[in-house]
Amino acid sequence: MKPEQKPKRPFFSSGPCSKRPGWSPTSLEGALVGRSHRSKGAKARIKEVIDRSKSILRIPEDYVCGIVPASDTGALEMALWNLLGQKGVEMLAWESFGLGWVTDVEKHLKIDDVTTRIADYGELPELDKVEFSKDVVFNWNGTTSGTKVPNGDWIPEDREGLTICDATSAVFAMDLPWSKLDVVTWSWQKVMGGEAAHGMIVLSPRAVERIESYSPPWPLPKIFRLAKKGNLIKGIFEGATINTVSMICVEDALDGLLWAESIGGLDSLIDRSNKNLSAVENWARDRDWVDFLASDPAERSNTSICLRITDPWYQSLSSEEQQKKAKQLVAFIENEGVAYDFGSYRDAPPGIRIWGGATVDSKDTEALLPWIDWAYQEIKNS
Repeated sequence: MKPEQKPKRPFFSSGPCSKRPGWSPTSLEGALVGRSHRSKGAKARIKEVIDRSKSILRIPEDYVCGIVPASDTGALEMALWNLLGQKGVEMLAWESFGLGWVTDVEKHLKIDDVTTRIADYGELPELDKVEFSKDVVFNWNGTTSGTKVPNGDWIPEDREGLTICDATSAVFAMDLPWSKLDVVTWSWQKVMGGEAAHGMIVLSPRAVERIESYSPPWPLPKIFRLAKKGNLIKGIFEGATINTVSMICVEDALDGLLWAESIGGLDSLIDRSNKNLSAVENWARDRDWVDFLASDPAERSNTSICLRITDPWYQSLSSEEQQKKAKQLVAFIENEGVAYDFGSYRDAPPGIRIWGGATVDSKDTEALLPWIDWAYQEIKNS
């Protein structure tokens, strides 16, 4: 039977993600549009986003945090181009975005001493084999595989190299061990549901020391430069952005941070994400046709919740038919106006990817799940 109850907010995209509960365009009425982003008021608003981000995330006082161009991609690329090359590099990848960073380091930066540790979707590389005498680049959470590192226990405090972490679908939903991380990047449009185009980068004192003592052998475009005459450009971390930011996007990011504070900060954000994962786990536990891509519960993402269809009928289909059927399942539900954009990523195994970040209400996730049951029967009987 087709369910009757629908999610109140049918937004389950893994990026850009759902806006916070209660958001509307009127939330942006205070945006300093038509003003220079270098003006005193605009710089103060930009700095407020930085300061509130540091406070909510409990980032150590001696770490610096800044807003940079081009979303999480720009922030992570900035880290790679500024910091790598002094030491060998360990590249960890278990989904498409991590594999993209491998390509950048091997094919574009062309660093000689590179070790790649790659795992299939749903798995992690052997973390105990990682050599921390080298710089280590990894995603905290695999957005397209729904697989995360369970904790930071595998990272030593006394490491020689830097740890460079793409945390765009983890930050604000998972408790990051900042002392284990030297560079962390994310974007506004993920867990906080902000508008896109801008990224954020956090640097530990060890990362700052590398920037001020090391000059990479390749040229750095202006939008990547973090140092001038051997010194960190501190203005980037105090509201003076490298390029022109959208003050509408800044206002939206600030709106999300204020909402986060109003509901209890980081602990509440993590709890909201965990409730979404629990709802899906409870549902999947009673189904014999669907399971998580990440088989180990400790490694399951509470944001990008990725599922695969395990029914022998489905597994007997060709890969092309599997892809077609999975897309049909999503289309059936989208056509009913129940949920949007929750299909698996194009490079991932065909299936379902439900965004469960903090801006999604668990009641909406619970309301979606019976529709997936219905749509699955539709594709199986069609």
